[in-house]
Order: sequence, then structure tokens, then C-alpha cells
Amino acid sequence: MRLIYDLDLPTLTNLLKEWDEPAYRAKQVWQGLYQHLYNSPEQFTNLSKSLREKMTENLTFMPFSVKVYQDSSDGHTRKTLFELPDKNLIEAVLMRYGDPADNPHPSPLSSPKGTPKERGARERRTLCISTQAGCAMGCVFCATGQMGFKRQLSSGEIVAQVMYYAQMLKKQDETVSNIVFMGMGEPFHNYENTMAAIDRLNDSEGYHFGARRFTISTVGLVPQIRRFADEQRQVNLAISLHAVDDDTRVAMMPVNKRYKIDEVLEACEYYVAKTSRRVTFEWALIHGVNDTPEVAKKLASKLRGLMCHVNAIPLNPTAGFDGKATDRQRAALFKESLEQAGIPCTIRMRRGIDINAGCGQLAGAVTGKS
Repeated sequence: MRLIYDLDLPTLTNLLKEWDEPAYRAKQVWQGLYQHLYNSPEQFTNLSKSLREKMTENLTFMPFSVKVYQDSSDGHTRKTLFELPDKNLIEAVLMRYGDPADNPHPSPLSSPKGTPKERGARERRTLCISTQAGCAMGCVFCATGQMGFKRQLSSGEIVAQVMYYAQMLKKQDETVSNIVFMGMGEPFHNYENTMAAIDRLNDSEGYHFGARRFTISTVGLVPQIRRFADEQRQVNLAISLHAVDDDTRVAMMPVNKRYKIDEVLEACEYYVAKTSRRVTFEWALIHGVNDTPEVAKKLASKLRGLMCHVNAIPLNPTAGFDGKATDRQRAALFKESLEQAGIPCTIRMRRGIDINAGCGQLAGAVTGKS
């Protein structure tokens, strides 16, 4: 059976034409999927019974089953482990950001105070989505990298993760506010399917999720960064950098053997020149490795003149990596050193540490590989 989320609107239109359905039915199905968030043929009550039966016989709405989910103790994070039909595992995370004074311990399944419009000004519902089962990049501090590459996800399998959480949030009178491709896998290693998923979610007649509310995170695949720049999308770009010299970065991220830091930064300069959009550099703060003021000054020297921002976050611990997260004081010094050199920096909160919310950690725990 075909996954309905794998079908773009022209393909869906052609399929219904083969079923001798009028062309306008495709628009009804599309809107039911992405505007009303229907997840079964029975919900499409505006369609004929015969068409709903054809959909049931030929299409699936759920490409995975929920193997397990976990909620963080503070109620801000839910991580879901999905099992695909081929028994591969993927993860998606919902992170809640809002005004803690208004609702200090919200449950992911409870409805916060206020109307949707009132809540929208102060709350975000960010999804962290996977693009591959496993990952081929082999970053030593990443649980997914320790797991190895299993397979690419189809565009529909990527979209379905968003729809799963969108349907959940709808029941709470809430909506997704941001989508980050920072889950399992390297999005630019699955470029075509990742972009197709974004296009499907961005479609103005469907889910209509704004391009600027997507962020793609890459370890620095230079050809794909340049291709992405040439396409001049409004989607945000984040680079997992984590080191300021090639020797250190190679030890952490094997991809650096192929694409050196300076080559990655040149591609980022090209991206900024083509799009006039800022690049975000992600930096996992590892105690005694890349969290000193000296490293911050070297990083600032590398980034000077580039329209960018540094997102630093204390390392999420994994069983396969001995490094430790930096402490709050060292993180503050790192941020201060960058900002004194003219590079804006944010120290991000770690989310869901108590539920293995780092990329690949829950799948690794279930399979015994982390």
C-alpha cells in the first residue's frame, strides 16, 4: 500500500483520475489531510463511500507504529520512538517553550491557559524531526551516529512525523510553531526527500507551514549547502560546527576529513551572499574540549564578517562518548568571549535529559546500542 503522505498534489490528482474520480476530489483529500488533519479515510465525510473504500484498500495513513513515548519530568518535552514496517526505529521530539510563570509544569497532553491567539504570542511548539533511520556521518558524540546508517526516509515518512504531532496538538487546541530537521540522520544526505517534505508541508493549499519556520541542520555537506543556496529558499540553515580547528573536528566529526572547516565556511559565505539570510552555527559545549574563552576567540576570528549566530548548548551525554557537558559558568564565559568579539551567541537550554531526548538516544536505549 502507498503512503498517502508520499503523494504530492499532482500525483494524488492522477491517482484519483485513475479511479475515475473528478479532479476536485484531489483538492478535498488534500485539504482533509493537511488542513483538517484527518488520519483515516472514515473522517473524509465529504467523500463518497466508494472513494473512502478505495482509499482504505490502497492507501495507508500511518507509516509507523508508536513503540514507546516518554515525557520529561518538567512536562516540556515528549519524545516518541516510532517503529517502521521494516523494524527500523526513528524518533521525533515535541518541545514546549512558553511562559513558565503562567504554567510552570504543563503536561504535553493538557491544555494550557488562554486562547490560541493569546498563547501564540508567548508559547512555541517545536518539533525535532528525523530524515533517516540511523546516520552515516558518524559524529562520535551523537547517539544516532554511534548507531550507523540504516536507510533513507521517504518524504512521506518525514511528513508523517509532523502530522502525528500536529494531530496530537490539535486535540489540545494548539498548533506546531517550528519544525527543525535535527533528529536522526543528516538531512542533506537525504536532500531530495527532505526538500519534498518541506514543499508538501509548505503548500499554501495544504498545511501551509511558513518556510521561515523550518530549520535544516547539517554537519556541513558543502555541495548541498551550495545547492540549497542556489535554490534561495526561505528555510533557515544551521551548521553543526563544534570545533574551530580541523584536527579537533575530525576527531569529533569524520565528515571533516572530506569537508574542512574553511571549505564549510566558504559555502556558508556563498549561502549568505545568495540568500541574504543568516547562518546559525550549532556548538555542543564539551567540558575542556571546546568551551574555553580561547576557543571562543578563535571561533570569532573564523566567523568575523559572516552574517551568523552561534547556538551553544551543553553536550547531551551519550553512553558511547566520554565527553562531559560544560557547566553554567564556563558556558557563560564562552558566550561572553564570543560577544565581546562581535559574534552573537545564545546558550540554549538542554531539553529532555531525563528521557534521552538527544538525537538517537531513545532508539539506542531500546536496541541496546547506546
